[in-house]
Amino acid sequence: MNRILVFATVLAAGLATSTLIAQDAPAAAAPAAPAAQTPAPAAAAPAPPAVVPPQAIPAKIAIIGFEQAAGATNEGQKLVSDLRKKFESRENDIKNRATELDSLKKQLQALPATTADEDRAKRIKDIDLKDNQLQRDYKDLQDEEQSDFQDGFGKLMQKVGPVAVKYSEDNGFTIMLNVGSQQNQLPTVLWFQQSTDITQAVINAYNVSSGVAAQPPSAPPVHHTAPATHTTPSAPKPSTTQKPQ
Repeated sequence: MNRILVFATVLAAGLATSTLIAQDAPAAAAPAAPAAQTPAPAAAAPAPPAVVPPQAIPAKIAIIGFEQAAGATNEGQKLVSDLRKKFESRENDIKNRATELDSLKKQLQALPATTADEDRAKRIKDIDLKDNQLQRDYKDLQDEEQSDFQDGFGKLMQKVGPVAVKYSEDNGFTIMLNVGSQQNQLPTVLWFQQSTDITQAVINAYNVSSGVAAQPPSAPPVHHTAPATHTTPSAPKPSTTQKPQ
């Protein structure tokens, strides 16, 4: 596209110059009886600019764990902390309901054999309803948490990227390799000189530019496990075997 732009600029400049020359030249007297007119020669098109081949330069490779760098910035830590606060009450609610459901299952298993079938069937139905609702709510919570995190983290990486590029340019690097790609889009780097790892330097540079303060130390996150899928026993059917006389 640059080549086309240069060509168009040169052509426009040539046309403008021709116009100015034509305007400045004195007007010649028209001949009384001109003979055969000789057609004016066509103006030669300007030659396209010469293409300069790329020059080989010594490679200086920078190594970065880009996803880890974005997550380790103060803004990344704040994102995680804000999401944890946002969903904390719902996570606790699901945890409490799962505990209650486990208690109901134990009570069902502990019922004596003399329990009426209607009472047993009612308990089983109640457990099924609570269990199914709990599974749905847990799935909704997971989906919402993942969506919010991906949206926020994606926007953060778009801001960290230019900082990483600028740091590489300012420090004379010619190539930047991401060794922390979760999508495995790059070949595995088996070894690299530790001095070429710019991950922490980019984290520090972004923290300065973002102005986001470091988060206070907090307790390690609690990993919530999915509520166990419950299989309720079927209600016992009345016996049809006749007792011996």
